[in-house]
Amino acid sequence: MDLIDLTVVIPTYNGEVRLPIVLDKLLHQIGVENLNWEIIVVDNNSTDGTAKVVRNYQESWCHPFALKYIFEAEQGAAFARAKGILEARGEIVGFLDDDNLPEDNWIMEAYKFAQEYPQAGAWASQIHGNFEVKPPEHLKPILFYLAITERGKNPHIYEPGKQGFPPSAGLVVRRNVWRDNVPIRLFLVGRVGSSMLGSEDAESLLYIHQAGWKIWYNPKMVIAHIIPSWRLEPNYLFSLMYGVGLARYYLRMKLLKSWQRPFAFLLYFINDIRKVISHFLLYRKIFKSDIVAACEMERLTATVISPFYLCKIAFQKKLTSLK
Repeated sequence: MDLIDLTVVIPTYNGEVRLPIVLDKLLHQIGVENLNWEIIVVDNNSTDGTAKVVRNYQESWCHPFALKYIFEAEQGAAFARAKGILEARGEIVGFLDDDNLPEDNWIMEAYKFAQEYPQAGAWASQIHGNFEVKPPEHLKPILFYLAITERGKNPHIYEPGKQGFPPSAGLVVRRNVWRDNVPIRLFLVGRVGSSMLGSEDAESLLYIHQAGWKIWYNPKMVIAHIIPSWRLEPNYLFSLMYGVGLARYYLRMKLLKSWQRPFAFLLYFINDIRKVISHFLLYRKIFKSDIVAACEMERLTATVISPFYLCKIAFQKKLTSLK
């Protein structure tokens, strides 16, 4: 395969309405005249007219960069991204969700960062919320869980033990770094159906981090994340926070050496129970009126449940593989 400069991968599920807006933003990128790049839309088993939308673009395509359509039948964001990496020809791969609107210099800033920071295995965008309705002030403490990343004007390295990992929205990686270090099948595969167990993007970056590559924040890559009103509703936020908590144990243990895990499990478990009890005693009277307090209770409770829930998932996967 002849490599090119950069590939933009857009995983999408039922993105018939959202996808054209993202493609139109990519058509108006500036400073890319001398870049050899491409766009790949990965249709993650959509049931709407997503495929037709891409075909319509392809039929009238008159641009120097390619627009490709790939179908991935196995549901889950992790599978869609893996398919995109497999098909990408770019030495650098940038991920945009179908509700991410990149600024007109996003591609060029992604490419320039790769040249300026050769030790960066992945670099994340600055992400602002493009809200359908203005979020209430009291929700601000948890809005970053909606893949909003506003970490200032200076580039810096993520410290996973303290800051976690950035979201996959607007994430850019070196193709070979991903292919050499991230398993084709992750344990966390993304939110599928009614399951809100996410954090597959954090698992991917964890493998890159453990291979010795740095994960950076690049504030010059800016995208707007379209957030519909229903994502601010209590039921969605509760589910989201519960899913974050359920993935917690797996990510914690992966950051540790094997010999540390049994001791860490006990210490984490005791501390997590302490946090649940403390939070309950402090906020139990206002859970119905304070969404943030209730959301935090969902996350803390799921964190306690996390090791047992994930053991169940691992057991089910093992049974499936034996069939």
